[in-house]
Amino acid sequence: MFALGKSDTAAHRKYVIRTMAFMSGYAAVNVGAIFGAFDDIRNPVAAWGLALAVAAPVAGQIWATLSLMRDSDEFVRGVTAKQFILAAGVAMALFSAWGFGESYADAPHAPGWLIYPLFWAVFCVVSPFIRTSN
Repeated sequence: MFALGKSDTAAHRKYVIRTMAFMSGYAAVNVGAIFGAFDDIRNPVAAWGLALAVAAPVAGQIWATLSLMRDSDEFVRGVTAKQFILAAGVAMALFSAWGFGESYADAPHAPGWLIYPLFWAVFCVVSPFIRTSN
């Protein structure tokens, strides 16, 4: 919704609330990890539980964005879908290129979870240039 400016629709308000809720959980777990709250986890089940706890808000944020598209008018839905699809494609292409760089050119390893912040960074970059639903 960056390219469309501030919106005061019910769909946008729900999106903002959902985003704040999901990203609060995401940030809380990651801040805890930064400060060592999970350094002593040795049990594989607990470690996978933590991994899924961090991944759940990511899935929730994607759901919130798709819900925004579903609940918005045709124009907003079209513009947001174009932004979302282009950002996903560019992020996947960039991450794939880096992965091939790791395989063939000894590039340093990039953890797979970086695709998520990369996607939103690309979304922010492409959104101002996509202003029509055509």
